[in-house]
Amino acid sequence: MSLPEIPFLKEMPFEYGVAQEVAPGVRRIVAENPSPFTHVGTNTYVVGKGEVAVIDPGPMIEEHVDKIRNALAGEAVTHIVVTHTHMDHSPASDWLKELTGAPIVGAYPRPLDGGQTVEAHQEDFAPDEEIDDGDAIEGPGWTLEAVHTPGHMSNHHCYTFKEQNLLFSGDHVMGWNTTIVSPPDGNMREYLDSLRVCLERDEDLYLPGHGPEITDTKPFVRAYLNHRLMREGEIAKCLAEGLATIPEMVRRMYTHLPEKMHGAASRSVLAHMEHMVETGRAECNGSVSANSSFSPGSG
Repeated sequence: MSLPEIPFLKEMPFEYGVAQEVAPGVRRIVAENPSPFTHVGTNTYVVGKGEVAVIDPGPMIEEHVDKIRNALAGEAVTHIVVTHTHMDHSPASDWLKELTGAPIVGAYPRPLDGGQTVEAHQEDFAPDEEIDDGDAIEGPGWTLEAVHTPGHMSNHHCYTFKEQNLLFSGDHVMGWNTTIVSPPDGNMREYLDSLRVCLERDEDLYLPGHGPEITDTKPFVRAYLNHRLMREGEIAKCLAEGLATIPEMVRRMYTHLPEKMHGAASRSVLAHMEHMVETGRAECNGSVSANSSFSPGSG
């Protein structure tokens, strides 16, 4: 079974630290934190002019915060908005708050049981204004409305820029690659449902947390969703052929991926296994974990 191709967008003209207009009323400043998980770096967005919101100030890189401050000389930051609290998106919000006095807007992840932890999460994140689905913040000429899109993280929110009919999609939908869904906070059922939420929306431009903008939004989201559903079909085939563990399935399914990235792929496969056990399409010898053995389900 071959997976449907996603029309990935890898090329993105940019210069680190330079505020570049990417849509009317939106400037992008790319943090210099390139990696296999962040593409060329984290996209920080500035919304508005004069009185502005900053979305995802990024990681703890002092030079990046300085570049944000320099780009906004003579302007006032009224809100610091966070899509989710992974370490490449939210930590610099504290520095920017110290510099500007603006409140941090975001959400806490859901509490986890039994001492479980959220991977690569800013544990001391403390928003001044806790956001929820449908909440809005405003400034001169701009309105940002939160769209709760759990899956990649439980506290992940996209933000629609209502005046421009565009969506800041964070790590929920990215042009350059698929999104990792890593339990216990990441949840595949929620992620698929959140993709379906996007399919019901009408924004014609996505500005993601990494990589270039997405213009063909609905077909792109549909390809994202189909990719995940077909991946579960691949897993079902692996189970039918007697492959019982996640490492075995990863080696079978991710032949195109360098072995050093198999750990990340295993996290998303674990999320798929949780979803498939939950829906009866797989069975597990006990609670689902990275070390479990699985067999075909009856669903």
